[in-house]
Amino acid sequence: MATFRPCVDRTACTEEGTHCRACGRSHAEIAAVRDQVQQVVALIRELEYDNPQEYLDWLQRKVLRKLG
Repeated sequence: MATFRPCVDRTACTEEGTHCRACGRSHAEIAAVRDQVQQVVALIRELEYDNPQEYLDWLQRKVLRKLG
């Protein structure tokens, strides 16, 4: 099982090789997470939610329950 490590410094992020030297994540993982975030943001904007924090709190609970 892997541990998620967020970027520590966006300006130190590297694109050479297969992994970022700053955070250690693979470039594929970084791209997948970035795409996921963009999809969530697009949905919030498309549905014009005026309470994005409540939606994100609900989404977090849902995902954690499914991982259960």
